[in-house]
Amino acid sequence: MSARTKARKRAIDILYVADLREMDFADALQEEAKRAASEPQREASWLYARDIVDGVIDNRDEIDEQIESYAQGWTLQRMPTLDRAILRMGVWEILFNDEVPTAVAIDEAVEAAKTLSTDDSAGFINGLLAKIAQSNAAL
Repeated sequence: MSARTKARKRAIDILYVADLREMDFADALQEEAKRAASEPQREASWLYARDIVDGVIDNRDEIDEQIESYAQGWTLQRMPTLDRAILRMGVWEILFNDEVPTAVAIDEAVEAAKTLSTDDSAGFINGLLAKIAQSNAAL
């Protein structure tokens, strides 16, 4: 597993736990930063995970709006918590991280869903992220 893939999983964990506990994403990130300081061997995955979570924090309103706009018949609250975390990460990479090609961002999110979430999640996440990417590519 690449360092970036590990970082994505770590970011998903932070977003998921914060959402599940109904705590502020910034507080969850701060807790993880304390843990990361005691684990220097995992620093490579921490740095990009922090970038992802910081990016989601900074752009949460737009990210959530994109998800809700293209998730036909689904509200954010109705989605599984884990899927919300994966989608937020994927949308951030697609819209706000020019270093990651869109196809890679979608593929990584789909693979995370296959590994971590329900049987139906990968297809849902793939379709939703593809719609968001296609819509924003036209702008």
